[in-house]
Amino acid sequence: MFERKTKDVIVRVEPDFLSEQSSPSDDRFIWAYTVEIENQTTTDLQVTERFWQIADSRGQVQEVRGSGVVGEQPVLKPGEVFRYTSGAPLSAPSGMMLGTYKMESPDGESFDVDIPAFLLESPHEPLRLN
Repeated sequence: MFERKTKDVIVRVEPDFLSEQSSPSDDRFIWAYTVEIENQTTTDLQVTERFWQIADSRGQVQEVRGSGVVGEQPVLKPGEVFRYTSGAPLSAPSGMMLGTYKMESPDGESFDVDIPAFLLESPHEPLRLN
């Protein structure tokens, strides 16, 4: 599991290669990733936006921006954890993802929370970091 803490908000990510949905002969490699966002602050926080960078081992980089996560803009009370699972397709057998969530408090203050960089590794090509 990959973990990052920003301003008393912890983001944990667990990627999982989906071999049954992937087709290496067609350059289609599919991952699911489960994210937990834990609010360790003393105020409610709402996830209002997401930003992802997805890079594969062949040098292709995609950026994804959008409102909230998985169609929601969840509000996390102090001590609460929001958990969701999403997916990422690549045309290469390995890669990595990282990003940010924009959080907003009831008084209108907003700040970015880092999503830890995490590896997307398949059994078809382990990713090697230099």
